[in-house]
Amino acid sequence: MEIGVFIPIGSNGWLISTTAPRYRPSWELNKTVVQKAEEYGLDFALSMIKLRGFGGESEFWDHNLESFTLMSALAAVTSKIKLFATVATLTIPPAIVARMASTIDSVAPGRFGINLITGWAKTEYDQMGLWPGEEHYQHRYEMLTEYTTVLQDLWSTGRCDLKGKYFTMNDCVLSPRPSAHIPLVCAGQSPPGLEYTATFCDYGFVVASGMNEPMAAAAVSAKLAEAAEKAGRDVGTYQLIMVIADETDEAAEAKWRHYVAGADPVALGYLGIQAGGDTNAAEGSTARTIAMTNSPINFNMGTYVGSYAKVAALLDQAGTIPGTKGLMLTFDDFVVGMDQFGKYIQPLMKSRQAAA
Repeated sequence: MEIGVFIPIGSNGWLISTTAPRYRPSWELNKTVVQKAEEYGLDFALSMIKLRGFGGESEFWDHNLESFTLMSALAAVTSKIKLFATVATLTIPPAIVARMASTIDSVAPGRFGINLITGWAKTEYDQMGLWPGEEHYQHRYEMLTEYTTVLQDLWSTGRCDLKGKYFTMNDCVLSPRPSAHIPLVCAGQSPPGLEYTATFCDYGFVVASGMNEPMAAAAVSAKLAEAAEKAGRDVGTYQLIMVIADETDEAAEAKWRHYVAGADPVALGYLGIQAGGDTNAAEGSTARTIAMTNSPINFNMGTYVGSYAKVAALLDQAGTIPGTKGLMLTFDDFVVGMDQFGKYIQPLMKSRQAAA
């Protein structure tokens, strides 16, 4: 089972709280986190893209780096770990992304992949005049299908002549092409999102909810497996999990309670409004999951709180869900969290003995 880290490219990581560790993202912070991840034998690092923060006292995600630029720099200071950048497909044409990926592959041959997002928070794109209208919610995976076709045509043959509804290529060319397959990732959990992921991607990110519930991702993993079987492809899941660990259960639980008590109501209110923008969001979709929860201080993602031994056991159990290819971890404090995982948690995991 692979283990990866969802690096802190946005301010305050993934805790919308005034009492959680607060910091602005930087090159030095992310370099430290990824180099520690590589040192501890982690398999991949992924950075998101966020174009507007949530505000509030916490200034949650009000400060962000750019994903491709950051991962290109990280490619030059690492040697083994896989690196995934995220592209907001409403902002950059696919032929340019294909060339950007080929460039990073020349820095880190065979170690680069892309996470594709369609965009669910209207204000991120409306501020730049790039929001295509409310109909985008209904047709975004049709757009993403054409987008991906352009990428794959250029990477595989060096040419694309697609005449689609959303993109028109006129003998578009790419050279040099990547030296290896560029794996694709998508986090869509609605029926159209799962169908797209099963058809075009190598991995699907699964955002399960609940505290210390390692089997919470089983249902959506099964749906992705069913869609992949219909498509005749091998597509595995990467589960997104937040780790709040300490020497004892009591110490870890005290930290979590402290973070919950500091929930930022203004930032959470903004999140709820943006998540509710798609009034037709399907049951089980990421937007619906966020909008339906009462206090998603960490986006209602699966959260493991406890001692090193307890967290290790929970991670091992999560890895037994059929179709799971890896776990992508976030932490309250990323530098401390990486050391806790590498020194104390991973050595206790049965599924990670080789890396430990």
